[in-house]
Amino acid sequence: MKSSSSQNVTESRDGVPRHRQRRLNGPEGNARLTGSTAAVIFVLLAAEGLTILSIHSLLTPHVFIGMLLVPPVLLKMGSTFWRFGRYYLGAPEYRRKGPPPLGLRLLGPIVVVLTVSVFATGIVLLLGPSSVRSQMLFLHKATFIVWIGAMALHVLAHVLDTARLAPRDWLPRTRRQVDGASLRQWSVAATVALGLVLGVLVVPRIGPWLAAGPIHH
Repeated sequence: MKSSSSQNVTESRDGVPRHRQRRLNGPEGNARLTGSTAAVIFVLLAAEGLTILSIHSLLTPHVFIGMLLVPPVLLKMGSTFWRFGRYYLGAPEYRRKGPPPLGLRLLGPIVVVLTVSVFATGIVLLLGPSSVRSQMLFLHKATFIVWIGAMALHVLAHVLDTARLAPRDWLPRTRRQVDGASLRQWSVAATVALGLVLGVLVVPRIGPWLAAGPIHH
């Protein structure tokens, strides 16, 4: 018969084995990372939207924020793909959590494709050869119009979950509830830092780009 001290080593307060509890924390940790990253993206997208109101005078911050967004967007895609991959590969803890509602599962790939299209056309528009400039400008504007509608639906569907999950790794009361809070915090911070570096590197290209010809909006 096991002693009480031995039992305390192998079981948590709620009677779940500690190694089992860590596995159960997997989906929650992933959800927290996704929520924190989504909150950062939401703030940056709001700022990016303001630059569109006067794109001629705010082109520099528009480009800077756009580049700043790239790493957080990639991190959020990665955390989302990880959840779907674990679920469809049959990981028990993710299967118990279940998939998102069907509507969000159908909307998700559309948002991903449009997001990649908006950022890719914007980057090629600025850094690519001048011979594709007019085509990239048209595609960038066209995909953006469709993307903003899909993104609005996506944000509305997830705003409550994001508001609930985003602070959990940053508040002392909740950050210790799930292992890996520091790693998730550093992951989010690293993407922002990398985005700042990308913005600083790309912004000097705006002057030569403008000198190559007028912008038609």
